[in-house]
Amino acid sequence: MDEKEIRKRLAGRAAEYLMVRDDEENAKTTAEVSSSGNVIVFPDFEKLKSEVEKMRTELSMLLLERDELQFVICKNIETEYMLKLGSIEYKAYEAQCAALRLKRKIELIQAKKNRQEKVIISAIEETLDSEFAEYQKQLNEQIDRMNDALKRSKAEVLSDEDNKELKKLYRKIVKALHPDINPDVSQAQVQLFDNAVSAYKSGDLGTLRIIGEMVGNNPLPEQHKDAMTQLVEERERLQGLLKSIRESIDNIKSEYPYTMKDILEDTERTEQKKQELESILEQYNELISIYKAKIEEMLR
Repeated sequence: MDEKEIRKRLAGRAAEYLMVRDDEENAKTTAEVSSSGNVIVFPDFEKLKSEVEKMRTELSMLLLERDELQFVICKNIETEYMLKLGSIEYKAYEAQCAALRLKRKIELIQAKKNRQEKVIISAIEETLDSEFAEYQKQLNEQIDRMNDALKRSKAEVLSDEDNKELKKLYRKIVKALHPDINPDVSQAQVQLFDNAVSAYKSGDLGTLRIIGEMVGNNPLPEQHKDAMTQLVEERERLQGLLKSIRESIDNIKSEYPYTMKDILEDTERTEQKKQELESILEQYNELISIYKAKIEEMLR
């Protein structure tokens, strides 16, 4: 065999090798149709589809964790805090507002005297009402929280079995209807999800059972020309949402009322907090007495 023939055969084998290798590579990212018409599944497509489904499941679990923190755990912590410490905290804040108002009243009276103007107490009180409107608003909000805590403390508590079912149903509904997981849900489905959130907040197991019967999981796209692109975009979208929800959970755990959890779980620390609030109340009451005496002296 001459050299020319040897080179020809080697070139043919190299071409065959490249064709086989290209076919193997293409099998990873594309689907082929067999002679019987059956679709051969792409390994990469199925791997990505499985990854996106796992991310959806993880997102539904994180959303449940966040909502449980917001609507159940933190509400329970706040209820316990208000019942144990809320009344003394309210009195301390009320005394603080009263002391600050009296101090400001002294400043306004003194300003009138410095300008040798007539001191009209009713006008000064109107000014104080305006300046301290935000303080009064916060006092009213504290009263509202106390009322909510009292109402919640008397509410019926679900059994462990019912509570477990409540969480299971809610996670199923979240996975099927939450707009973050399913951007294409209809307005009617969004309303249904809002009803589910309200039912979860109030522990309404009956309503969640009804909604749970109505929903199923939205399927991921089947193989077609744009399916891989859709899945890649969905994976990126879910990655951003997962990061955002984790940050949200961390924020909830770093703020009131969750930060009161450790105090309430320790009887000694609870008592210490109560004593601190009582001490603050006593200090402001002393200031109130001093400021009132000062005002009486100024108005003589």
